[in-house]
Amino acid sequence: MTVVLALKCADGIVLAADSQITDSARGLSYPAQKLHPLGGTAAWGGSGARSVLVDVKELFEANPGAVLGAPNLGRALQQQVVPVLRHHYAHFVKEVPGETGPGGTPATYVLVAGYNEDGVPFLADIDPHGLVGRYEEAGFHAIGSGAAMAQQAGALLAHFRMTERDVDHGVLAAVRVLDALRITSPSVGGPVDVYRMTADGARGLDPEEIERVRERVRRWEELEEKLLDGLFDEPV
Repeated sequence: MTVVLALKCADGIVLAADSQITDSARGLSYPAQKLHPLGGTAAWGGSGARSVLVDVKELFEANPGAVLGAPNLGRALQQQVVPVLRHHYAHFVKEVPGETGPGGTPATYVLVAGYNEDGVPFLADIDPHGLVGRYEEAGFHAIGSGAAMAQQAGALLAHFRMTERDVDHGVLAAVRVLDALRITSPSVGGPVDVYRMTADGARGLDPEEIERVRERVRRWEELEEKLLDGLFDEPV
């Protein structure tokens, strides 16, 4: 199961993901890098067919300006990703002799977030049909087989108004959501990967930084518990 989520804050954007790949056909799970830089001010992550994502990664690495410098980011994403999807769909073997089960297509989602070359924040995805969704106003989006759980977790944290807080608060929320999913779903796992992005640049957090984030998350949870313990001390 894959979870890639993006959270827009008052002064930045957070992109985060787990790092566990589940190959149900072979009964295997293994770690893999799901987030990648896109130029110097953005990042992206994907879920679905790994072969498609490898091709997308090569395209984005070769020419990030094709997306970040485009006047219409959604159409630029389509121009980059849709030909890759079509190539893989055209060569996908739906029925394998000697195997049973329904045929399908290599469904792949790509989520990109950050700042374009004009310093404008964006949060967008492209689905297996080549349709683009924009989520700057919503301020939160997730893809992957665990996306529904991430969306629910994001809704449960909505009262903290992360879109009105700085990006460091957003990092705390993203790590808290992913760590909660890792507890509730055994197919979400591995190290958490996080990109912190502002108009000045994007960078991935190293494992020590993420552990320091977890220390603040634990402090956050302790303060919540303390508040809840004293909630009925005084009559309303």
